[in-house]
Amino acid sequence: MTGTTEAAGASRSPGDRPTATSIPARWRIVGWIVLTTALVLLGLGLTLRALLMTEVDRTANDDVVQELDEFRTFASEGVDPTTAEPFDSPERLLRLYLGRQIPAANEVHLGMDSARVFAVDRSADASSPVDGEPYNLAEDGQLIEEIRTSTAPSGIAESPVGPVRWGKVSINDSDSTFVIAVFTGPDRAEVDAMIRVFAWGSVAGLALTALFGYVVAGQILAPVREVRTVAERIQENDLDGRVPVHGRDDISQLAETFNAMLDRISAAYDTQRRFVDDAGHELRTPITVIRGHLETMSPDEEPAARAETMRLVDSELDRMSRIVTDLLTIAKSERPDFVKPRAVDAAELLLDIESQAQQLGDRQWELVEIAEGEATLDPQRITQAVLQLATNAVTHTEPGGRIRIGSRWVEDRLVVSVADDGPGVRAEDAQRIFRRFDRGTDGVPAASGAGLGLSIVTAIAAAHGGTVTLDSTPGEGATFAVDIPAAERQQSERHPSASPQESQS
Repeated sequence: MTGTTEAAGASRSPGDRPTATSIPARWRIVGWIVLTTALVLLGLGLTLRALLMTEVDRTANDDVVQELDEFRTFASEGVDPTTAEPFDSPERLLRLYLGRQIPAANEVHLGMDSARVFAVDRSADASSPVDGEPYNLAEDGQLIEEIRTSTAPSGIAESPVGPVRWGKVSINDSDSTFVIAVFTGPDRAEVDAMIRVFAWGSVAGLALTALFGYVVAGQILAPVREVRTVAERIQENDLDGRVPVHGRDDISQLAETFNAMLDRISAAYDTQRRFVDDAGHELRTPITVIRGHLETMSPDEEPAARAETMRLVDSELDRMSRIVTDLLTIAKSERPDFVKPRAVDAAELLLDIESQAQQLGDRQWELVEIAEGEATLDPQRITQAVLQLATNAVTHTEPGGRIRIGSRWVEDRLVVSVADDGPGVRAEDAQRIFRRFDRGTDGVPAASGAGLGLSIVTAIAAAHGGTVTLDSTPGEGATFAVDIPAAERQQSERHPSASPQESQS
């Protein structure tokens, strides 16, 4: 086993080992909550900024297109108000059009030709300060030249006050041009200011999230701390501590599971302690008897006396063997695989039990009723239990006494009974005879048994989910029955003939 364990440990790679951390679980929970929330807020902030910036650019493009369409309409349909005739000069058209326009915020309208800018109309917001001086697009020769020489009808340019989206229209194929420029820098600055407010709000929200997360994590982990506290208090001789269970959530289920584990450990410990105590108590007597006989033997003892001593020693050894076997059976009854149920024929099972019971003693054995059908149970354990009841009946009856064995269905339960015509069980003994090493007070010698038989029967019945019942009237015999749940009845109950089947062993 040691070599196998070492080999298994050696084959494990370092990556399979759990990573140890000294950070408390409460802070790890808070950290992951804050990190997740921060990532969500960061993604939301970046997405919001991108959408707002896209909206700023789209609005600027729409403004450029709208102004260009309005100018084209005016150029094609407008007339000079002084002559009521079409404009005879592109410059006159541009000056009159610009004089009538009220640019929106951050818009600049220009009229120019190949040599100069001769008409300007701009909003106050478009003249953002640069180095303390108002910015004037008409005076930015480099940008004006870039727009004039561009072969595209619109575009985006960089100015000292930020991006500029522009569009232009030439008048009647002349070199006179109408230009509309929209500065997006102020709107972008507003978006950035909004995002900064969002960022500071997110920081405050993260702080509140961390605070509430710390409090909630403490409440969630409180049962876990109680589990740890209870586990620290538990000692080998003190398994009574349990974790308080509140609610029906996962943590409460953990507490219930932990308490159930403690129940199993406590039960196993009690079983082990009872086994050791019972074994020590019951084995002490035969050991003392054997030692006494062996110590009194002498080399000069008569063969007959020596043979009698060895017979007594052998009898005590047999008794010790029976006690150990019974104790082991009771100890095994705590295991989940103590019984191995399977489908069996109830009638055949009872007939087999009756056949084996006839070998237990010179009694008048009778089958009083037989339940027919299929039952789901462990036939070996049920046989062991019923034969134990039959053995008790033989012990408490005289040779030739009457012992009745039968089985019947009670709804979906199978009841197997053993009745005798012995002295019966007194009322004060009805409960304690089922306890280990307790015997009745009917005068049967104590050496006839260790007082474990009915404990074994009770353990077998309990392992099947059933019980052992007693119906007795002192002086008129006793009826013990094993009552266990079984499969659904497949056939009706069958009774023997009016004259019970009898067999004399």
